[in-house]
Amino acid sequence: MKKVSVVVSALLSLAAQAFFAPALARPLQCVPYARAQSGIGIHGNAASWWDQAKGTYKRGSSPEAGAVLVFKSTAAMPYGHVAMIREVVDARHVLLDHANWSRPGLVERSALAEDVSEAGDWSNVRVWYGPSRALGSRQNPTFGFIYNGSPHETATALATAQDDGSPNKAG
Repeated sequence: MKKVSVVVSALLSLAAQAFFAPALARPLQCVPYARAQSGIGIHGNAASWWDQAKGTYKRGSSPEAGAVLVFKSTAAMPYGHVAMIREVVDARHVLLDHANWSRPGLVERSALAEDVSEAGDWSNVRVWYGPSRALGSRQNPTFGFIYNGSPHETATALATAQDDGSPNKAG
């Protein structure tokens, strides 16, 4: 009987530790946030999304609400970045929903992004940076947008659009 009591005490102690121990959560990263918000089922580093989308999702250079903007890998962003388009404001401005930009784990909604590319093709952008309360001074190269339609819309778009794999080309 004493052994049962010791086992029960040990189990209760472990359960209490698990229940009351602080969670050791890592800061939210851009990839799981963009995946959850957009419904685009791609995994891996943000910069790899562009190539992974080929043949599965339509890609292009025009912003659309619900699309994901894919940032290239740079020295400042070695894994790239992904952000969902909340709203298209005009030809050169969108509002983004994204995580882990202004500070680790921070989710920002309706963050302004501006197309600063010479061709107006969204291949280079500046993004709102919270600590400065302004658009960041850094220009960030992008691949373009990944669009998520219904499975039927995506299949139709893939059948009718040519995706040549080059950044910022419709398709």
